[in-house]
Amino acid sequence: MFQAIGELIRHQPRVTIVKLAGKARGGGAEFVAAADMTFAAIETAGLGQIEALMGIIPGGGGIQYLRDRVGRNRALEVILTADLFDAETAASYGWINRALPADELDEYVDRVARNIAALPDGVIEAAKHSLPADDFTEGLLRENDAWASTFSLPAAQRLISGGLQDGAQTPAGERDLEGLMRSVAR
Repeated sequence: MFQAIGELIRHQPRVTIVKLAGKARGGGAEFVAAADMTFAAIETAGLGQIEALMGIIPGGGGIQYLRDRVGRNRALEVILTADLFDAETAASYGWINRALPADELDEYVDRVARNIAALPDGVIEAAKHSLPADDFTEGLLRENDAWASTFSLPAAQRLISGGLQDGAQTPAGERDLEGLMRSVAR
């Protein structure tokens, strides 16, 4: 289901823009990667695919979108290290369009959105349609099968349960989710 949402976002005739001032991990990071453009605050934004620390892999399209945006080698780094990447690193990798100072983020994204909205009818759809087609169907199916096979493993169940017991779903737990999950794995 989450893969289908990402594909709907990617294939609509309108441009989707994410303005990221906080942290986007797991499904949130996959949502960001599915969008057409992302701009993030240098001081506060972060992206991460934390699933490996839970004994699973991203299953919402994150592997396909990351490979498309950052290349195979960096996608593997993001997925297998399960680190939280700052906005400047994410921009240098191509995961997001641009990292900006937080006090400039709103103005910049508003200007980009206004400029795009002012384009003549049909230009946005034509531009998106003209980009080389990415058929992720086979990759999304492989990703879903791999996610499902890891999710049912005893190690994944232990890690996910341990993370929840230690507060991974709380605001305090989310502030250092990577550290919390690494301590559960020990």
